[in-house]
Amino acid sequence: MNADATNTDATSNQAAMTCAELLIRLLRDTYGVRALFGIPGVHTVELYRGLEGSNVRHVTPRHEQGAGFMADGYARASGQPGVCLIITGPGMTNIATAMGQALADSIPMLVISSVNRRDTLGMGQGRLHELPSQQQMISGVARFSHTLLDANTLPEVLARAFAVFKGARPGPVHIEIPIDLFNAPVNVPVSWQAPRLYRAAPDPEGLAEAARLLHAAKQPLVLLGGGCVGSPEAARALVEKLDAPTVTTINAKGLLGRDHPLDLGANAALPEVRELAANADVILAIGTELGETDYDVVFDGGFHLDGTLIRIDLDPEQLVRNQRTTLGLVGDAGRSLGLLLNHFPEPLNHHGAERTAAVLSALNLHNDSAFSDFVPLYATLAEHLPEAILVGDSTAPVYAGNHLVSQPAPRRYFNASTGYGTLGYGLPAALGAQLARADLPVVALVGDGGVMLTLSEIATAVEERLPVVIVLWHNAGYEEIRRYMDANGVARLGVDIQAPNFLTLAEGFGCPGVLVESPAELARALANHEATGPLLIEIDAAAWQRACAFSD
Repeated sequence: MNADATNTDATSNQAAMTCAELLIRLLRDTYGVRALFGIPGVHTVELYRGLEGSNVRHVTPRHEQGAGFMADGYARASGQPGVCLIITGPGMTNIATAMGQALADSIPMLVISSVNRRDTLGMGQGRLHELPSQQQMISGVARFSHTLLDANTLPEVLARAFAVFKGARPGPVHIEIPIDLFNAPVNVPVSWQAPRLYRAAPDPEGLAEAARLLHAAKQPLVLLGGGCVGSPEAARALVEKLDAPTVTTINAKGLLGRDHPLDLGANAALPEVRELAANADVILAIGTELGETDYDVVFDGGFHLDGTLIRIDLDPEQLVRNQRTTLGLVGDAGRSLGLLLNHFPEPLNHHGAERTAAVLSALNLHNDSAFSDFVPLYATLAEHLPEAILVGDSTAPVYAGNHLVSQPAPRRYFNASTGYGTLGYGLPAALGAQLARADLPVVALVGDGGVMLTLSEIATAVEERLPVVIVLWHNAGYEEIRRYMDANGVARLGVDIQAPNFLTLAEGFGCPGVLVESPAELARALANHEATGPLLIEIDAAAWQRACAFSD
């Protein structure tokens, strides 16, 4: 065979297209991406040429922060990475907050942005959307940030991103593509496929040692975090074999199923659970960073683990943070749960259900005056939307729900009170969750203060016909900060803010709205929701509190 024939055969096995076209093809065909979030701009127009005619749904938020939060909610609800197309410069500074939240909670998010031409990078010439170094700016909220310099390396860079999502501790990944590369011709193998990746399993000897410690325990305790949400069956089976009281963090709600007899919920900051934790002789913590927003929301450093602590995490650095670890195993939470389960063919007897019931009885959460306003709220939601995904902002109902809510499955309760603690998260994240799970109802739990940061995303909900129920708790300002100011003797400044007429605003976006003042009115509003688009339910907090007090 001559050289010309060889070259011809090689060419026939290559697909010629532009970098932008290749990007969309790889996302769609290789990685199964079915939704993209982004606002088109002059620096990303060519990406949309590659998107045309594909079966990938493009959703246009009203702010890039909204795009990031939507991708976050999509990822949490589906377990698949949320993907964003973002404009150079201001688009990236806008999405940085959402990336920070995703980084803190280990949420897989792919942010693909444009950047100025390669020959202008770092030159400071005052180009449109120019930053001194966009990559340097965004690296602090990304697992990694990469500048594409050769269009033919795009498949490898995308493979790196998805390797992080599938094989390491997930989080946001940023890939920036210079605008002069969008139309660059690329040649890739027609049959190009991403490698199949399997997450790491913990060392067998370490697992055996962990099993020995757990077999010898007298008062074991299990702590399950968001890293476990992909393996609910294994988590439930292991907890039941260990017969141990179990804390499921906010991001792990529903992991054991609704009202499981061994589930203490996300109540590690409350005194009764802290006492149980301090007295535990062996503690097994899997897929949890043991951070303060899960274990110390009163911020007094009072959560202590004095027993033998076994930690399992995909990230080795997490094994030595926040609490003193006795035995640390590096491995995927799901694989670890299954492999550890093999060491317990017969269930142990630690009176776990009785111990759990005693603690929950002492907590008496549903009769705690601190939660009295919200018990009927969640009871009404559970009655009318028992399978709903509840997505929350940083707001009073969410802080209470972290303690009160029990869900039937994982990925059905998440909010921005964990980790980074952003405001404005609830509404756009709920839209992302609804896009991911059209088969389930979705409720956004927001406050009148926080929702103002992303209120414009009601327009996105209407445009996309997403039947999200937006429950807006209106207490006329930043109530949590008011309480902090009062407790610390600081004058109330900047917290009694002016609110708009939310029902009028919703109507202007094309979203129906209703004001409710009692659980009975909330029930009627939920019963009348036709689920053809969003519904805003504004709760007058003061009137609601009076109604609940009267009913008591």
